[in-house]
Amino acid sequence: MNRRPGHSARLKLTLSYAGFLFVAGTLLLAVMWVFVLRWLPTNDPRALQERYGAVIVVGPDRSELLRGFAPAAGTALGFLLVFGLLGGWLLAGRMLAPLTRITDAARTAGSGSLSHRIGMKGRQDEFRELSDTFDSMLERLESHVAEQQRFAANASHELRTPLAISRTLLDVARKDPTRDRGELVERLYAVNARAIDLTEALLLLSRGDRGDFTRERVDLSLLAEEAAETLLPLAERRRITLDVTGGAAGTSGSAELLLRMVTNLVQNAVVHNLPDGGTVTVHTEAYGATSVLRVENTGPQLPPELVPTLTEPFQRGTERVRTDEHAGAGLGLAIVHSIVRAHEGTLDLVPRPDGGLRVTVRLPGPLP
Repeated sequence: MNRRPGHSARLKLTLSYAGFLFVAGTLLLAVMWVFVLRWLPTNDPRALQERYGAVIVVGPDRSELLRGFAPAAGTALGFLLVFGLLGGWLLAGRMLAPLTRITDAARTAGSGSLSHRIGMKGRQDEFRELSDTFDSMLERLESHVAEQQRFAANASHELRTPLAISRTLLDVARKDPTRDRGELVERLYAVNARAIDLTEALLLLSRGDRGDFTRERVDLSLLAEEAAETLLPLAERRRITLDVTGGAAGTSGSAELLLRMVTNLVQNAVVHNLPDGGTVTVHTEAYGATSVLRVENTGPQLPPELVPTLTEPFQRGTERVRTDEHAGAGLGLAIVHSIVRAHEGTLDLVPRPDGGLRVTVRLPGPLP
């Protein structure tokens, strides 16, 4: 769509200032005419003296005053117009200087450089507020882009690993025809299953980030019971006690995504636990207009500086053997964070003093 070039904001402000001064000067002269000049006599006082023979104080009449005043008034209006244009141009330039800096920063960001900041100093005004807001937006955007770049690099690495393993297994089988085919099939099946799980996790993470889902009324307590029932065999094999407590906690959102959120939290709590005799507690409750889901487990002590990184993709809280049947790709808590954010909630991770992790999810209550 073609747009006709328009006048700059500086020129518009300059014309506005100059026009205001010119109109103000014209109004001042009009006021002078209405309240001063109209009271002067229209006839020559000396003619009246000769006609009536009276002694009259001689002074200029209205026509003489106008002849002497009009050129001066025109000069004054011309001066006001020139002064308004020049002063308006300088004043508009000074007033629009912060906006020019913001425009330059936006142009720089548009070219791909997100590290530039305006850093405007001075008193807090509308331009300073706009500048600070723009800097905050650039900071968040730079962080988001860096996070996406790390995610893409890690995702490529994680997806390449099972493919490389499959290729190695096939090369070995091709070079050694006597190798047991059953073992090869089992290993290839395990590798492909892991690749499929990773792909599905990436798609789920992308869906949570987009937030394109239909909202419905969901009870977190029912989802907690369903997730616990599904993961109970895993907990029993690991000798983990799994308890679900609390009451109803309603919210609005995608039942499928919220179930995956609860399942990931419970599975993460079961897998990252004590080797024997650990516990996992899932608690739900409602606080006014907020529904709370809390998952707490025993386990190794976590350094406080490690906890904030657990929600980043491909971050693993503890070392574990990759041959474990539940050795994940480090997307569990990242998916949870994405789903919580898409449902306009908050996610808090706090290390327990005696080991383990306490995860608290707060979601808005159900829509009326």
